Amino acid sequence: MSQLFLLVTLVPAAMMLDFGYHSNKEMERYLLRVNDSNPDIAHLYSIGRSVAGQELWVLALGRSPRRHVVGVPEFKYVANMHGNEVVGRELLLRLVDELVAGYRANESWSLQILHSTRVHFLPSMNPDGFDVADSNCYLSQGRFNRNGVDLNRNFPDAFAERREERDPERAAREAEVEVRAVMGWLRTETFVLSANLHGGALVASYAYDNSNGGGELVGRASLTPDDDVFVHLAKVYSHNHAHMHQGETCGDQPPFREGITNGYQWYPLSGGMQDYNYVWAQCLEVTLEVSCCKFPPADRLPVLWTDNRKSLLAFLRQVHLGVKGRVLDASGAAAPNAAVEVSGRRNISPFKTDRRGEYYRLLLPGNYTFTVRFPGHQILTQTFWVPYGPDGNSALTHDFLLRRAVDTSSARCRTAATWPLAALAAMLALYG
Repeated sequence: MSQLFLLVTLVPAAMMLDFGYHSNKEMERYLLRVNDSNPDIAHLYSIGRSVAGQELWVLALGRSPRRHVVGVPEFKYVANMHGNEVVGRELLLRLVDELVAGYRANESWSLQILHSTRVHFLPSMNPDGFDVADSNCYLSQGRFNRNGVDLNRNFPDAFAERREERDPERAAREAEVEVRAVMGWLRTETFVLSANLHGGALVASYAYDNSNGGGELVGRASLTPDDDVFVHLAKVYSHNHAHMHQGETCGDQPPFREGITNGYQWYPLSGGMQDYNYVWAQCLEVTLEVSCCKFPPADRLPVLWTDNRKSLLAFLRQVHLGVKGRVLDASGAAAPNAAVEVSGRRNISPFKTDRRGEYYRLLLPGNYTFTVRFPGHQILTQTFWVPYGPDGNSALTHDFLLRRAVDTSSARCRTAATWPLAALAAMLALYG
C-alpha cells in the first residue's frame, strides 16, 4: 500500500482551509485532500526529500494536471525557501483553495486559468527550516536548511569566479538535496514563468541578482537581455498589490520606486535560484517579498491575503506574454534542442526547444526578428508582430518550419564533373 494512499485515508473528509499557520503535516494533509477530491484538475507529486527526509510536495492544477499538453505553458509558484519566511506558503495554500473552489463553482476567472495554464505550487521548499523557525519578524532562526545552508545561495551561478561553480552539472553534485530537487524539477518540466515568495521586505525583485562587471552591469544594476520583460513582470505584481507599488519601506530599508528593484542593485547575491531559473532553465522568475515581517501573527494573514490575491492572479496570467510554438524539421517532425533566438536578446545560454520541439518566449508587444538553428537544416530568420497575449489567455502561436541544408561541397563537385560534357554538347550544337 503506497504512502500516498495511507495519508489520504487519514485526511478528515470535511477538512477546510482556515486562516492560520499550518504545520508541515497539516499542509501535506490539505494537499492530499485537494488531490484526492479533484482528480480531474489536481495532481500531487514529490520532487524529492529534504535533508530530514520530508517530502517536497508539489501540487499541479490544470485541465491535464498529470502531463504536459503542447501549447499549454507551465507556471510555478515556490515559497518558504527560507524556512522562517512563512507568509508565502500560506498565500499559496489559499490560492490553491480559491482556484479549486472557483473551478467547482464554474467561475470564469478560474476556468480561464486552469484551461489555459498548468500551474504548479511548491508551498515549502524548506520544510526542515520551517519546523525550527522562530515566530519573529526579523531573526533568522529557521532560515537555513537542516545542514545550515542558505538555499538561495546554493545554486550554480553564471557569474561565479571559479569555472566549476558555473557548471550546473558539476555544481549540482555538490548542492543541497533541496536545491538538487528543484534543479531536477526544472529538467523535467519546461517552465515558462515563475515567482519565488519571500518575506522581510515589500518589493518585487528581478534578475540579475549577480554580476561579474561585464556588459550586463549598467550603472548600479545588472540587466538581463530581457530587462524590459522583467520590469513589466515586477510592475504587474507591485501595481496589483494593495500598496507595494507605493514604495513603502520596511524599517531602515530604502524606498523602492514603484515597489520594484533590480536584484543586484538592491544587493549582490551569488547562487540565487532566480538567476539559475533564467540562465539555465530559460524560465523567467521574479522574487516577491510579500511582507515586512517574516513571521507575522496569524491574525494578519487575512489582510495579507487580501493585499496579495489580485497580484498573484495577475502575475500568473503573464505566462501568456509573447509567442509560443514549435520548431519542425524538414520532414515535419519536432526539432528538439533547436536554438530559438531573438535579435538583440543574446542570452548567456541560448533559449532552445524542448523534447517536443516547443518553444516559449515571453515578450512585450512589438516587432521581433527570430533566428532558428537546428543541425542539418538551413538557418531560418523571420520577423513578425507579437501582440499582448494575457488578455486572450494565450500567447501568439507561431511555428517555424525548417528546410534541409544543401550540401554545397558535393554540389560543387557535381558541377565540376559534368562541365566537360556540357561544354562538348554545346560545341557540337554550335558547329553541327
